[in-house]
Amino acid sequence: MPEEKNIPFERERYRIIAEHPCYSEKARHRFGRMHLAVAPKCNIQCNFCVRDFACVNENRPGVTMEVLTPAAALEKVKQSLSDYPFIKVIGVAGPGDPLANEETFETLRLVREEFPDITFCMSTNGLMLSEKLPELVKLGVATLTVTINAVDPEIQGQICDHINYHGKTYKGIDGAKIQIKNQLEGIEAAAKAGLVVKVNTVFVPGINDRHMVEIAKTIREREVYIMNIMPLIPQGAFAHIRAPTPEERQAAQDACEPYVRQMRHCRQCRADAYGYIDQDMTQMSEERRNIIKIQTKEDMEKAREILEKNGKEEA
Repeated sequence: MPEEKNIPFERERYRIIAEHPCYSEKARHRFGRMHLAVAPKCNIQCNFCVRDFACVNENRPGVTMEVLTPAAALEKVKQSLSDYPFIKVIGVAGPGDPLANEETFETLRLVREEFPDITFCMSTNGLMLSEKLPELVKLGVATLTVTINAVDPEIQGQICDHINYHGKTYKGIDGAKIQIKNQLEGIEAAAKAGLVVKVNTVFVPGINDRHMVEIAKTIREREVYIMNIMPLIPQGAFAHIRAPTPEERQAAQDACEPYVRQMRHCRQCRADAYGYIDQDMTQMSEERRNIIKIQTKEDMEKAREILEKNGKEEA
């Protein structure tokens, strides 16, 4: 791409990163995101994943109070953006894998028609990424998170029990080889297509704890923008494995930082989270949400007054 034609693209990329609370730590207190829980089916089974629990006080990936239809998701977006205009990113993160659910694409189509300038974000295990990437690009998905817990099939085979790929089930190492190949090909293609790519890695003590740097080196070669090392939540088949200590996680982040930027402000969001990262409104009372709504409107009115005043003074 000629340099002069690349300038608008780079400016838009910078804007997207600067307004995305997961990609920019500075954005976390200024801009919000909204996850639409429209994707219940998953095509892999990780040994740490339990998706069948819903509670307003449960804060972990994959949890949602309800699965929305695409039409219901659109209505929720309309209401939320009206009440909380600081929300700049609309994403689909589950509770299953978004790319394994046609409802994901229908939801994005509906939202894009209504809000052509909103930033779209997607989270996936990457199994179907290469195949679905053209559709994501067509819909204008700008940021992409892929969970990669290993780039060695021997290690990934311990983390993921099985995958379902094109109607066939593959277990252990056989499934791991397919998944890793598809993930790496997918993130490389996504980065080349202009998407800003984040990789999530679940830190599992005793399994992939000494493998983090190898993951970081591998994803750096594929132009991944940022890496998020997430602590294991002991549950499911991994209920007997302890969570890493904060010190262990920080040591892994420090070791990977020379190879790829580290996200250190993650809160392991729910599949239906919305609002600021540090203020997930799915876990707030209606009274508290109303207070934020009022404060947001007051802040916008003050900002408008300042802009008008400055404009008159300059004139």
